[in-house]
Amino acid sequence: MINKLISAEDAVKRVKDGDTVMVGGFLAGGHPEELVRALVETHSAGNLSLISNDTGTPELSIYKLVKSGRVKRIYASYIGSNPETGRLLMTKEAEVNLYPQGTLAEKIRAGGAGLGGVLTPVGVGTIVEEGKRKLDIDGKEYLLELPLHANVALIRAHKADEAGNLVIDGSSRNFNFVMAMAADYVVAEVDTYVKLGEIDPNHVNVPGILIDAIVKVGNTHE
Repeated sequence: MINKLISAEDAVKRVKDGDTVMVGGFLAGGHPEELVRALVETHSAGNLSLISNDTGTPELSIYKLVKSGRVKRIYASYIGSNPETGRLLMTKEAEVNLYPQGTLAEKIRAGGAGLGGVLTPVGVGTIVEEGKRKLDIDGKEYLLELPLHANVALIRAHKADEAGNLVIDGSSRNFNFVMAMAADYVVAEVDTYVKLGEIDPNHVNVPGILIDAIVKVGNTHE
């Protein structure tokens, strides 16, 4: 069995100039802080595209990543707690694409499932529909939302076993589950690392086949 346990610094070495990087979580909830910190402090890849539900707060490393000028495109649903993202949006120093939260999650899910896109009525008749294909199905209008895929996904879970099977608690499941399916290389930051067989299969939220690397953080041991 391949040893998937590595350091945060080694995990982010897979990120290259021009890559698209997904970051799980909703603000601090389910956010892989140590992985993003390593990407900010130990890595210099630029011209990045960032896909994340939000761009964090000044206390989180994802804010520092945006502030570093290394992110040229952002795909998010909430940027209200990161004034730097708002500045980039207004000055057009970076391309900032905003979506309704459910639409963003569905675009990522479509990327992971190999779909050509998803149809949603959310945003019809608003600024959200600008530049998008609109279809009439049985008399109702829908927007075609194209899938999102990434080179690397940085996600967060509570527990992993040696095969990479993950347990994600409560609302931390948010974007972490769909992002695990939608990237070429997936790294999971976890609190607890256990031997294969110690996680009840009924409690696995993300199967290990989707996980390429595990980074153990925190002080919990089992």
